[in-house]
Amino acid sequence: MPDNKLHIRLMGSDFELIGTEQRLEQGVTEIKRIEALLTEFNDTSVTAQLNANAGLQPVTVPAEVYQLIQRCLRLSAITQGAFDISSGLLKRLFNFKQHNFQWPQSSAIADALQKTGYRYITLLDNNRILLEQKGMRIGFGAIGKGYAADKVKALWIAAGASSGVINASGDLTAWGSEPWKVGIANPDDPEKILMWLPVYNASVATSGNYEQYIERNGIRYSHNIDPRTGKPVPYIKSVTVISPSAELSDALATAVTVMGPSVGLDFINQLPDVHCIIIDSKNKIFQSEKIQIHAKG
Repeated sequence: MPDNKLHIRLMGSDFELIGTEQRLEQGVTEIKRIEALLTEFNDTSVTAQLNANAGLQPVTVPAEVYQLIQRCLRLSAITQGAFDISSGLLKRLFNFKQHNFQWPQSSAIADALQKTGYRYITLLDNNRILLEQKGMRIGFGAIGKGYAADKVKALWIAAGASSGVINASGDLTAWGSEPWKVGIANPDDPEKILMWLPVYNASVATSGNYEQYIERNGIRYSHNIDPRTGKPVPYIKSVTVISPSAELSDALATAVTVMGPSVGLDFINQLPDVHCIIIDSKNKIFQSEKIQIHAKG
């Protein structure tokens, strides 16, 4: 049975799935299920229930969400807080999509920082989770698409798929007997490919400032917020991470954006089977030690 392509908007992102028709339907059903679990925009989601009970009482969550948050906290610890799902209040303050966006007062940032921090997320027994600070908000925007891609991949492989591609707005996982060519967008002209990577049974995620950003005093700030300072990240145009899982690539692309080139590359070089490309505001390209880049001729 030949592979088909499906484009669909889910989880606030454009998903592209390549597989047989039956698997495409299975993939869409799975992504919709995960969206219902994790979305911040539905009062019945697990995320909404955790946020509503912040500072009040623990919430019993499905085992998969408990395990996802457990992995998120581990990522927060190893990135020294550069990745943090508890930065929901800060993201609200810096919503660049807002009409007539105004840079928030330092007092508002300081107040949000009081309610931000992965250390305020407590894992209890029997799949219970407590957000310790009243008013704090968690969100899975920096890891949810990758998690969904990995879940669809696992379903397809269990059903016998020997190859496939799941692409969530640039967060891509691909597998098969031959490497896939994955293009890295030019941050100054995202329709053009700056370079391409041969990706063999791996996942790629890019975090860039060319879609959501704001200029202030001649400096471009990305939509990525440093959870430790409460400020948007400047001077980085894009970060691409290649790793064995879409979830990991998704989270690390955000973390390395916050860390910056020097600290970020040092961190990536210590991780097995993880690679990285950073493009800074002056279009300088930094790459991790073991990556294979093919400039497009």
